[in-house]
Amino acid sequence: MEQQRGIHKGDPPSSLSELEEAVTGCRRCPRLVEWREHVATTKRASFMDEVYWGRPVPGFGDPSAHIVVVGLAPAAHGANRTGRMFTGDRSGDWLYRSLHRNGLASQPTSTSAGDGLTLADAWVTAPVRCAPPQNKPTPLERNTCAGWFDAELALLPNATVYVALGQFGYHALWSHLGRSGTAMPKPRPRFAHGLEIELEDVSVLCSFHVSQQNTFTGKLTEPMLDAVFARAVAVASG
Repeated sequence: MEQQRGIHKGDPPSSLSELEEAVTGCRRCPRLVEWREHVATTKRASFMDEVYWGRPVPGFGDPSAHIVVVGLAPAAHGANRTGRMFTGDRSGDWLYRSLHRNGLASQPTSTSAGDGLTLADAWVTAPVRCAPPQNKPTPLERNTCAGWFDAELALLPNATVYVALGQFGYHALWSHLGRSGTAMPKPRPRFAHGLEIELEDVSVLCSFHVSQQNTFTGKLTEPMLDAVFARAVAVASG
């Protein structure tokens, strides 16, 4: 509990492993704690024989990454089940296939935390660490989780390109950059797929989220997603 309180009092963890230990023990949001644990107990029929993670989910990837992918929150039967961001659901299938095609992932699939997947020059995270009901965190839950988000991004010293998947991730990232002292234009540019913003030391790229709501309807296609990550690689390469 001291680690959890300390991070919100300006005493951040000194390493990603220390942060992971603190994040995965967090119980600050009663609604999210109740939901993630309910899902982990009741389970989905197709995963009935599996042991669900049922806790906050830490970020995943290359600690030396120049590219940071920012989503929304863990999926109830995806990362809340497997314990790894964007792993075990169709959203993750889309994300990691694109990362693989762009040379950022060792394989195109992400099915479990022990499947051998590694990332190169990429880190995947979310501003909310617990699976929310209906995939909709409240503003209070987002703000409560902001301390973990700030601490994590501060521990990625090479991060220069942020890819925001969806409007929620974009707004959370924008708030983080403002809190970290980055000079921000006003008003905030309106979210749009393909939006690219150059700030003083970092670049922000935006994509529609890889949710089934977007991929099943054709609002987001694989070529569209690939183009965003190809651009991220190019910007990160200088």
